[in-house]
Amino acid sequence: MSRLLDHEPTVYHGRPRYEGANIRTWIGFKHFEYLVEEAVLQYFRDRGYGPAVLYHTYGLGLEIVDSSIQLPNALNVDDEVTATVTAAPTQPAGMLALNVKFTATREAGNIGDETEAKVLSGKVRVALVREKDAPGDAPAPADLDPYVVSDVAELDGPAREPVAAATDEDVRGALVPEGSNAFLWSWRVPYFYCHYSHRLQHSGYVRALEEIVDRFLAERDLSIYTMLEERGWIPVVSRARVRMLADVLMEETLHTVFTVEDVIKNSLYTARFDAYVRRDGRLVHTATGSIMHGYAISRGEGVGSLAQFDERALTALLGGGR
Repeated sequence: MSRLLDHEPTVYHGRPRYEGANIRTWIGFKHFEYLVEEAVLQYFRDRGYGPAVLYHTYGLGLEIVDSSIQLPNALNVDDEVTATVTAAPTQPAGMLALNVKFTATREAGNIGDETEAKVLSGKVRVALVREKDAPGDAPAPADLDPYVVSDVAELDGPAREPVAAATDEDVRGALVPEGSNAFLWSWRVPYFYCHYSHRLQHSGYVRALEEIVDRFLAERDLSIYTMLEERGWIPVVSRARVRMLADVLMEETLHTVFTVEDVIKNSLYTARFDAYVRRDGRLVHTATGSIMHGYAISRGEGVGSLAQFDERALTALLGGGR
């Protein structure tokens, strides 16, 4: 049996980064994703295939290409997370599928007492990408070979057909046509969002998803600070997914699109995230994802419950359409 498909779980212990405690001491969804990445890396290390070995021996870059997480409970800056990673019972072609679960140890009501809370369940898919100019070139062992690709675009995925776009105006017209309620943010991919000297990494997309939500809300006059100051509303994310569809290179311009698709019970909204690069006069779809977002009430009546969107919030989220 392949070492990567054994029935043994990997158990990883860690704490969220202090960087993620942006509002009070709760941790944002991006840092859940960072802990997922650490747990997945430990799964490979436990089987003798850490990222340094893969790169320097076989010229392969370990890349999370798809992550889907659900967050049933909050994570606090002082929580200790126990992450359990197992191979999924069904494996897709060309990728290693893993299941990830988090519990967090936290203090209970009495001093000295502790309790365990489930804080994440997730599904992750990993590919091993042949890296440009890597020092290693040994043939991949049999248990790695099924997951080796030359480009993320080789994997089956829901990529859209390339769209002609010769100018910046064409890009805007193609991605955020009038009446679409879509929001566009274009940005240059920095080296510190990349792996192995040239390729945008999965966590770079996670950062982009967090930032485009922030930019969208500010543009709609629902900025995080505004909601905190005026209403005591704290942003919460209950689900998020990011799937890579094609490689993006360092210093390319990435065109990211955020579109609110639905409002659920006037307390949560779901939105789609897509990313594109323009090459040879065409827009190439490089990633897609989704997020479920809402607000918790942090003070006054109803503290701890989900906030109900009023007319102002609904109109802003849906672009004036109901």
